Amino acid sequence: MIPQIICSTCGTYYRAAGAPALCTICNEERQYIPEGGQRWTHPEELNRHHSIRVNKLHNRLCELEIVPTFAIGQRAMLVRSPEGNILWDCIPLLDEATTAFIRSVGGLRAIAFSHPHYYSNMNDWAETFNCPVYIHQHDAAHIVQHGPAIRPWSGNELSLWDGMRLILIGGHFEGSSILHVPFLSKQGSILCGDTLFLSPSKKHFSVQRSYPNKIPLPTNEMRRISDRLESIPFDAFYGYIRTQNLTEDVKEILRVSMARYL
Repeated sequence: MIPQIICSTCGTYYRAAGAPALCTICNEERQYIPEGGQRWTHPEELNRHHSIRVNKLHNRLCELEIVPTFAIGQRAMLVRSPEGNILWDCIPLLDEATTAFIRSVGGLRAIAFSHPHYYSNMNDWAETFNCPVYIHQHDAAHIVQHGPAIRPWSGNELSLWDGMRLILIGGHFEGSSILHVPFLSKQGSILCGDTLFLSPSKKHFSVQRSYPNKIPLPTNEMRRISDRLESIPFDAFYGYIRTQNLTEDVKEILRVSMARYL
């Protein structure tokens, strides 16, 4: 196995040989290098002090979280679908218990991403489950470890199976995308990463170029995103952390939120 190191701030994996002095994902205006400087850790250290918790949100949807929280603290979402399961976004850890659980429910047919902050150890996941990784080609330049499983996709949508589809939204990153799942709710659910961000009050959505650095998007870009989201049917939303679930009045809250920007 090729030795790897992990950025402790965002969870991105690098080959130890030839790794940059600063994480290229964090050393960019949408993320940040901590005040104390770049910090790295190793997969062995992460496995020693952390584990994965699997929580059932729906009979066909589970969230996977690292405990205690590491790096950005995002969750991955496992969608269980008749024709094959899909993992939405990655968490920077894959342990034996989680591997066994996913295999017990049918493995993975694919992995797909909202944006580059969650690429983490995607190649390890893909190798373990022998599945492709779908990343929009607009964000291909942010891949720090290319692997044989990576499948760049292009255009506004990519149809998958069982009615699921990847949809390009843009905004936060040029390739920021959502996964639309028609069978998790009456009108369909969107798995979003932080292509959209739901406020703690659950009464407002925001879309920004950078969430931690509070960099806004131009008005014309917000209008384009608003129109794009309006054209997609959904009544349930699942964001990048467990507090970002919304299953009531989703479209109305989104409309009011976008109107504030416009």
